Amino acid sequence: MRLRTQFFKQRTNQNPPQIHPLLRPHWPFDPGKLPFFYGWAILAACTIGIIMSIPGQTMGVSVFTDYLIQATGVSRLQLSNAYLIGTVTSGLLLPFGGVFLDRFGTRLSVVLASVWLGLTLGYMSVCDRIAVSLSQTLNLPTSSYVAFGLLVLGFTSLRFSGQGMLTMSSRNTLGKWFDKRRGLASGIAGVFISFGFAATPSIVNAWIEATTWRWAWVSMGLIVSIGMGSLGWIFYRDNPEECGLQMDGKTPSAVSNQSPTDPGADFTRGEALRTPAFWAVTLALSCQALAITGITFHIVDLGAEVGLTKAEAVALFIPMALVSTIMGSLMGFAADRIRLQFLFMGMMTALGIGIASMANLDIVALRGLAIAGLGSSGGCFGTLSAVALPRFFGRTHLGAISGVQMMSIVFASAIGPSWMALFKDIAGSYQMGLYCFCIFPPIILLLNWVAPNPQLRLHS
Repeated sequence: MRLRTQFFKQRTNQNPPQIHPLLRPHWPFDPGKLPFFYGWAILAACTIGIIMSIPGQTMGVSVFTDYLIQATGVSRLQLSNAYLIGTVTSGLLLPFGGVFLDRFGTRLSVVLASVWLGLTLGYMSVCDRIAVSLSQTLNLPTSSYVAFGLLVLGFTSLRFSGQGMLTMSSRNTLGKWFDKRRGLASGIAGVFISFGFAATPSIVNAWIEATTWRWAWVSMGLIVSIGMGSLGWIFYRDNPEECGLQMDGKTPSAVSNQSPTDPGADFTRGEALRTPAFWAVTLALSCQALAITGITFHIVDLGAEVGLTKAEAVALFIPMALVSTIMGSLMGFAADRIRLQFLFMGMMTALGIGIASMANLDIVALRGLAIAGLGSSGGCFGTLSAVALPRFFGRTHLGAISGVQMMSIVFASAIGPSWMALFKDIAGSYQMGLYCFCIFPPIILLLNWVAPNPQLRLHS
């Protein structure tokens, strides 16, 4: 394994890409000359980067679903299927995005993803008008079919740039800058990310009511493309070594006198995919994405089934944000001290409880249990998704490995909304679809029980 790892490291470094002067690590400032460890600045930048990806996440799209249905004339099932096709297509592109990330680094990836996401949001704000214009030009009797195709295109771009590249680049960068403190750093980020994601539906709903749904998307696009694009160029750096630093802010002498806690072997993508641990972790994160996107995408309609208004339905995410924030901070502490497989098992337990309780949202006591369960699993998600891969498989091929993992997560998030819409269409209610979701967490819990850290098996 070590010989193969050295071979791949040498092969990767034989033909490094030419770096544009504006993307060199010491421009516009040298992180190695700052009076503090630059990893903490990376922590702040990556946290903002993941939060800025929200317009491309289901949390950011869900509040716009009813407006899109009304504007484009598509049905709820058609909209869900457009989301499914677009998300699956974006997922198929993510392994290539991961290779791009390894090849050209996180800084360029973040800038391009931010600009791409901003332009896509602008496109989504007028996709219905484009559909009407094209239908009139082609003399079609209705614009709904054209709108469906344009929505597929928009969701593909939205998910690839936001949920995919911007999120993946930020998580990978954070994982590369910390070793012993990786759990702590991810936990700190998770506090803000969990709250940001859970609070998004209420914030976006207020944003839309203060302006319109079109201008909400346009203004988000400007903030992401200009704001996040600039922040990514100024503050992101791919790894500490290119800045003359070490992980956790260690000095070179301290590193040489200690046995590193970073994985002893860097797995290639093929090697990682052959380990049970990769699939145990990936399926756990995918299961979370499957359930949460399905619930979030239809939260307004799901709440209406039990007599909740739109404001009351999206307000469920506020206490969920509080639970996620608390759990995220605890998970950051635990990830540096407890085996990750046990933390993933706890995450699946909380998710199963949350889904089963959400199926009975009309019962007030179970409504609180749904908030606790889904909030707890959401708080686990942010920290564990950033910590697991670099700890299990090293950093050299992290982009390629995480590209496959992100593809699986994106696929699952694509299935969730259509799954829920299908059960609503067939059974007239979302309840049976939620009960079917409950099958997966126990199975994945058992898989994590038998799939320990591959580094432990390697050195045993």
